[in-house]
Amino acid sequence: MADKIQSVKGMHDILQQSSSKWQTLENRVQGILNRYGYQEIRTPVVEKTELFKRSIGETTDIVSKEMYTFTDLGGESLTLRPEGTAGTVRALLQHGLYQNSPLRLWYCGLMFRHERPQKGRLRQFNQIGAEVYGLKGPDIDAELIAMCARFWKELGIDNLELQINTLGSNEARRKYRDVLVEFFQDHKNDLDDDSQIRLEKNPLRILDSKNPEMQALIEAAPGMAEHMDEQSGEHFLGLQNLLGSIGIPFTLNPRLVRGLDYYSNTVFEWVSDSLGAQGTVCAGGRYDGLLEHFGGRTIPAIGFAMGLERLVELMSLSDAGEKDPQSPHVYLIIAGDSAFARGFQLAEELKDALPELRLLMHCGGGSFKSQFKKADKSGADIALILGEDELDKQCVGLKHLRGENVQSELAWTDLADRLKLELGL
Repeated sequence: MADKIQSVKGMHDILQQSSSKWQTLENRVQGILNRYGYQEIRTPVVEKTELFKRSIGETTDIVSKEMYTFTDLGGESLTLRPEGTAGTVRALLQHGLYQNSPLRLWYCGLMFRHERPQKGRLRQFNQIGAEVYGLKGPDIDAELIAMCARFWKELGIDNLELQINTLGSNEARRKYRDVLVEFFQDHKNDLDDDSQIRLEKNPLRILDSKNPEMQALIEAAPGMAEHMDEQSGEHFLGLQNLLGSIGIPFTLNPRLVRGLDYYSNTVFEWVSDSLGAQGTVCAGGRYDGLLEHFGGRTIPAIGFAMGLERLVELMSLSDAGEKDPQSPHVYLIIAGDSAFARGFQLAEELKDALPELRLLMHCGGGSFKSQFKKADKSGADIALILGEDELDKQCVGLKHLRGENVQSELAWTDLADRLKLELGL
């Protein structure tokens, strides 16, 4: 017997019973992005491998261990995108969009990383990100964070903590890196295997280690604040003052770093304690030198990205028991061959009259009793009944399926107005 075909490990289906939460999430987040004046950009899922090596950094875990890379039929090395910023920067440079800065952009799409699958972390995952090019002040940093806070409010997600830090300018970061290397070299025997590798490749990532046995050493390491340049310090203080002025609480986390080489100055994360080990919901920061790294002008840039799988999980925790927003408003029950043609017409007439109406028409025949069971199971609020008697009287039976289950008769001509009133359409 042939082996059963399964989905690829770490790449999950989003089934119909879950899709309504995804639609709610995407629609609300994209609506807020549009309200803030951000415009959508769509880039390919596949890019040249060199793009990610140059932008993310060859020594990062993503490039060295996690990318899905292959050679195409033309012999070119291509990679499924592991994040969204590199492709956005490539598009800006290729099409000269950076010349029209400032730019406020957002993207939404699939990303791929060959990680160990676990709760909140998949190999194929969905991200929404926002990026701003051409603005260098702390005001745009604060706007991005404020926009995130509005996401959580409108999605009904509570108990997220905002953590912020600064990595300083690129020059200050390079100097701090040397100091860290010297410190950890003196304690090399106390480093775990991952930190031994990071010491050679990206020592700042040691500060992000989740190994409990490493925490005392990390706490003893020199801090970035001791090596901060004056301009970066003023920028970071300005961000803190702006967040305070709009009432967004935050925690200073001097050990917060980002896993990608292109970050400098402001970095931030929104974290939750409801998702186990994968507590970061949204992360971002500045990457002012990234366009210059690809041969473009020196343009300040900042952005964030958030994994939708984790947000859907948090939404599910907060709205347990709520009605599925994809459930039909109305279930149309039809009995008798002669009634079916009129029922079909009536369903289309109601959809014309009430564009927001979700109407599910029963198909496949069956008794009134079986159809009522399906109407109730559908989650509809109202059942409309059309049989031989109703056809003769040019009316329908209207029965509320939730609450008191009251049934009444209503003329076809009055039906649209009644549904509009009762359903608030």
